[in-house]
Formats: sequence, C-alpha cells, structure tokens
Amino acid sequence: MPGEQPPAGGERRETGFGRHETAEERADRRWGDLLQELRVTQTGVQILFGFLLTVVFQQRFTRLTDTDRHIYVVTVVLGAAATGALVSPVAIHRLLTGRRLKPETVAWASRLTLLGLALLLCTMASSLLLVLRLATRDAVAAWLVGAMVLWFVLCWVAVPLWARFGSRPRED
Repeated sequence: MPGEQPPAGGERRETGFGRHETAEERADRRWGDLLQELRVTQTGVQILFGFLLTVVFQQRFTRLTDTDRHIYVVTVVLGAAATGALVSPVAIHRLLTGRRLKPETVAWASRLTLLGLALLLCTMASSLLLVLRLATRDAVAAWLVGAMVLWFVLCWVAVPLWARFGSRPRED
C-alpha cells in the first residue's frame, strides 16, 4: 500500500513469482521448506544407519568375505557421514539462532543437505552392493547397483534440474 513502511527485515520486493517479501521473510520461508524436506530425509537415513549398525551383530556376519566386510565398513562410515550431514542443519540453526544470520543459516543448511543426499546415495549404493553380492553373483550385483544409482540420479538430480531449468525462470 502507498505510504506503508517496510518491515524491520528490510524492503519488500517481488521475487519474480508474485511474492512480495523481505530477505528475512524469504529466509524464513526457505528455512521452513528445508525443515519439511529434512524431516523425511533424516528419518530415512537414521533408520538405515541404525539397521547398518546391527548387521555386525548377526551370526552370518562372521561368514562374510574380506571384500564384503570392507564394503560393510565403507557402508557404515558413509551412513554415519550422511547422518551427520543431514542432521547438521539442526546444529547450525541452534548455534546461529538470534544472531540475525537466517539467510546464511539457510544457505549453509541447504548445502549440507545436498551433501547429505549425495552421501545417502553412496550409502544406499554400498548397502545394495553388499546385500546383492550375498543374494546374486558379483557381476549381477554390480549391474543392479549401477542401474539403481542411475535411477536415483534420475529421480534426485535429473528431474529436478529439468524442472528447474526447463519449466520457468530461476528464483535465485
């Protein structure tokens, strides 16, 4: 409205998608979106990691080949790294709350979420390799894992990038 004062977060401006929001309002909206995404991802990675931690205590674990044990160790480390990256936005937010760094918080949390998703992909591929090596021949396992990695890359990277660059102008 004419004569309306901009809020304390700064001047309102249109972002190109019909939104009139300050930088702080935009950061709040993006933070809320990121939290919704993380709720799903964090649960999944924590369940997968918890399951991986129990495998070593199974009787059949002692019968694994050295190669399979190495794959298991790599898988557990990748799972821990993915969990750390996907939970890190909580720590970042907690440590930066009240410091007027919401846009920076959102940017760092977003980067770490993408890193966590990449690590989750590696964890899933490694987990599949371990399980499929036990269920099928090594060559079949490798092909199946390769196909699944391509599927995840298609779903998690190719489709979103196609939508981002092919559908409408970029927001950022």
